[in-house]
Amino acid sequence: MTAVRALLYSAVLLSCGLTVSAVAGDEKPATQPSTAAAVELQPGTWKDITALVAKHQGKIVVVDVWSTSCAPCMQEFPGLVRLQKSNPEQVVCISFNVDYVGIKNKPADFYRPRVEAFLKKQQAQFVNILCMDESDKFFAEQELSSIPAVYVFGKDGKLAKRFDESQLQEGREEAFTYEADIVPFVKQLMGGK
Repeated sequence: MTAVRALLYSAVLLSCGLTVSAVAGDEKPATQPSTAAAVELQPGTWKDITALVAKHQGKIVVVDVWSTSCAPCMQEFPGLVRLQKSNPEQVVCISFNVDYVGIKNKPADFYRPRVEAFLKKQQAQFVNILCMDESDKFFAEQELSSIPAVYVFGKDGKLAKRFDESQLQEGREEAFTYEADIVPFVKQLMGGK
């Protein structure tokens, strides 16, 4: 009877993704491989975005400009992740973080740990860039007054549309969302799929 009980116990543990030795404390539970390790954050500027858009000509490129200090940015960010996962052959998603504000004793890399932690939590397995320019300089160069902002580049590499606060309409809390605005626009660019 003990052997049957042990066999059943092992079967239950295996169905839960565990092993007998994991329960005994010999090793960590067998779980799904961590996707967080595949998330990378690289330093860069908008010039790097321009180069990436050119590199991916023939695909739609979606660039999400965000910050960890921007609640709407972080709320909408999972939409970028879903968009990439649902259309990896036709769409290239890029995140462009603008946490760096130019404080001398807080260089861009000061923000890296919290940006990386957020990206890993979101499983953002695409190009993630930490802007090395001060955010005000970036906003001025892009003539952008606030974030979140999402740039969608067509297959020809040209800017098809920029989603930002200028799209805010009466009765809406946000100027745009991935589900209501960006995803339908990207599908339209993909040919109506």
